Amino acid sequence: MNEMLSTKEVATFLNVNEKMIYSLIAQKGLPASKVTGKWLFPLNLVRQWVEVGTENYPQSAKLPPYHGLVLIAGSNDLLLDKIISTFNLKHEKHMAMFGIAGSMGGLKALRQNLCHIAASHLVADNDDYNFPFLKAEMNQMPAVVNFCLREQGIMVQKQNPKNIWSVKDLGKKGVRIINRPLGTGTRQLFDKKLKKSGIRGETIEGYENSLPKHMDIGLQVLTKKADAGPGIRPVASILGLDFIPICWERFDFLIHKDRFFDQGIQLFLALLKGKVLHAAAKEFGGYDLSYTGKMIYPETQLE
Repeated sequence: MNEMLSTKEVATFLNVNEKMIYSLIAQKGLPASKVTGKWLFPLNLVRQWVEVGTENYPQSAKLPPYHGLVLIAGSNDLLLDKIISTFNLKHEKHMAMFGIAGSMGGLKALRQNLCHIAASHLVADNDDYNFPFLKAEMNQMPAVVNFCLREQGIMVQKQNPKNIWSVKDLGKKGVRIINRPLGTGTRQLFDKKLKKSGIRGETIEGYENSLPKHMDIGLQVLTKKADAGPGIRPVASILGLDFIPICWERFDFLIHKDRFFDQGIQLFLALLKGKVLHAAAKEFGGYDLSYTGKMIYPETQLE
C-alpha cells in the first residue's frame, strides 16, 4: 500500500464506508491533506490515529474543544521555552501557554484534564522514564512523544573552588547548595543520587531552599549565593559555570490521546523537527535530539 492513501483506500484500510471518511475528517480529526481538490491520507499518521484511539476510558471531566490554545504543564527547560516562543510567533491564530509545575505536577495536571501536554522526565528505580509513573497515576495511558535527551548534573562555580567532583562531595563541610522543588524530575534524580552516595539531604546546608527554574539555580551559583546546585548543562554553559555530569535523561511530552490530532497539538509537534529547535540545541549544548519527535507510545519503545 502507498504511503499516501486515496479516500477509497483509506476507507478500505479502516473498513468503513467511503462516505464515513469525510465525517471522520471533520469530527474525529482523521489526518488528511487536500491536494488539487482531492483528499490524501498519510498512512503513518492514519495508523497513529487508530492507535491513539484504541483505549477509551470514561473521564469525569474533559478539556474544552480546541479553540487555539495549547496548554502545557510540567518541567522547566530552556529548549521548551524556545519552542513555545517559536510556536507563538509562527502561528498567529494559536497560542501555547506553559505552567511550571515540575514533572509530577505536569502528570497530575494531565490526569485532571488541566492541560493538553505534560512535559516530564521522571526516572524510576529501574532507570525507565515516565512509564512507571504513568501506570501508577493515570487511568488512561497518554501518547508519549520524545522531546529530547538532555544532560543532568551539578552546576558549580567557575574553576570549582570547593573541589566538588561528584554528588558525594556535596556532603563535605562548608558546601552550600540551592535545590529544586519536590515533584520536579531534577529533584527526584538528585535525591536518588544522594541516597546512593549515602548522604542525607537535610545534612547539606541549603538543601531545603529551592527555586523553580534551572536558570534560577544557575544564577544563585553564579552570584556565589550557593556553591552548587542540581541542573542541566545548557544553563551552566550559558552562565559560564563549571558542570559535573551525572547522566543523560529522557525528556518526554505526554499527550492526551483524544486531543493528539487537534490542529494546535500537531502544529506544536511539527516544530520538533524544525531548524529553530535544532539550532537552539546546538547553541545551548547539553542536548541530544536523536529521538526528538519520535512516538514512543503507543507505536514503539526507544531502544
